[in-house]
Amino acid sequence: MTVEVAVVDYGLGNLRSVTRGLERADAAVTVTDEPAALASADGVVLPGVGAFSEGMDNAGPFRDVLVEEAAAGTPLFGICLGMQMLLTTSEEADHAGEGDAEGLDLIPGTNLRFPDTVKVPQMGWNDLAVERDHPLVAGVDGEYAYFVHSYYAEPDDERATVATTDYGGPFASVVANEAGNVFGTQFHPEKSGETGLRILRNFVGICADR
Repeated sequence: MTVEVAVVDYGLGNLRSVTRGLERADAAVTVTDEPAALASADGVVLPGVGAFSEGMDNAGPFRDVLVEEAAAGTPLFGICLGMQMLLTTSEEADHAGEGDAEGLDLIPGTNLRFPDTVKVPQMGWNDLAVERDHPLVAGVDGEYAYFVHSYYAEPDDERATVATTDYGGPFASVVANEAGNVFGTQFHPEKSGETGLRILRNFVGICADR
């Protein structure tokens, strides 16, 4: 069975690297800027690099269909900024003087800025501590992944935290909704070597099992 994955192109994603990583994980990838194209995919990837408010503005045309696909049980994988966009809101908008920016609210919570006691952004390799079972993180407990970020997710429900990483204290580096089909990684799996490839293969497996 060929797994069809749609990668959302809203102008802020690391599309080439994400596409290559998914293809290495044996997915057939379509990069699309058409919201209607998501309905025919076995899984959806929401990548992202940049500011939360800009991300939500750019992804505005996709908002309704992403919520609909999540409700329908389609696997939805947010990466870096894409993961933060799965939450309800972010301190980043306030910090930048841009007012409130509304996330997708698929995993209720807030994105917080790292404290001044650590270097911001966190940039480089850090390890993953799996906190609970989820097929996305099978086989990666204790492995290292590549991070570049100044904000981190704090879900309202602690059960939404799948894995944590320590940087000035533990933070949620992998999150998932209660149903398990909406999830995200703060790190970049497409830049995380064999650990990242394992996670992308796990994602493709989730899509195949849907």
